[in-house]
Amino acid sequence: MCAHYLTTTHLIDHKDELHRYNIDIAALSETRLADECELCERGAGYTFFWSGRSTEVRRESGVGFAIKTSIVSKLVDPPKGISDRLMTLKLPLQNGKKHISIASCYAPTMTNPDDVIAKFYEELNSTLLDIPKTEKLLILGDFNAIVCSDHHIWKGVLGKFGIGQCNSNGLLLLQTCAENKLLISSTIFSLPMRKRTSWMHPCSRHWHLIDYVITRQSDRQDIRVTKSCCGAECGTDHSLIITKLNIHIQPKRRPQKSKPLKRLNTASLADDKTEKSLADAIENCLKSTILTESNVDKSWECFK
Repeated sequence: MCAHYLTTTHLIDHKDELHRYNIDIAALSETRLADECELCERGAGYTFFWSGRSTEVRRESGVGFAIKTSIVSKLVDPPKGISDRLMTLKLPLQNGKKHISIASCYAPTMTNPDDVIAKFYEELNSTLLDIPKTEKLLILGDFNAIVCSDHHIWKGVLGKFGIGQCNSNGLLLLQTCAENKLLISSTIFSLPMRKRTSWMHPCSRHWHLIDYVITRQSDRQDIRVTKSCCGAECGTDHSLIITKLNIHIQPKRRPQKSKPLKRLNTASLADDKTEKSLADAIENCLKSTILTESNVDKSWECFK
């Protein structure tokens, strides 16, 4: 399965890029669409789900998913919008015994009030607690956070290839990952710098990593690679982040073929001996059948 993170406000416009990179599930951030809804365009190959604020208030956030239409029917339930910054879905895996929960996140920027940031992480922690520990987990999104490269301090949470100096949002993200035994997979692969960063600061022109793919520490072996794709045309100042996974979604169950009815060999009745044998067998059965029921329907049941 291939999943990725994408910041967009024009959902359908990017379906060609989703096809080009063969994306199964895309997490969408900053959609700025109202309410909780879905959209399936004929021939697009993808169904879009989103969760946002109501039409009566200013819409500055919004999250969602773009899912291959062939996969939508396999969802346990339709994607659930927790808020305008958090949405989740659940898929059965190939063995049929386990599931994977995927969350699409859009964290507040550092310019937001502290109570807005605190509310987001409270919702995220509450959502993580509701997901059984036996389920696989994947968190995709724009966290507007810079985590450090101190993998010795944040053992198990960070890999050796983190970028930059930790800011306040980054500290909140690291604490959340440590409390829930999560791994920021974007920091565990040795890749060129252009494939490890996702956003360029408009003033300093420095590249940073603020978009993350997070999983359970126990499921590290499921992540084949997490990287930034600089060539994707997504209509945003963020690079597309792709994650390839070593898991497979449960295939659609094939309808079971009904057993063919046993056909009688009527051609054998052309033989006189066979015909006489069958006639004698039927006559003996009729003689041994005693119909004592006065009701015709009950007599017929006994006769059969």
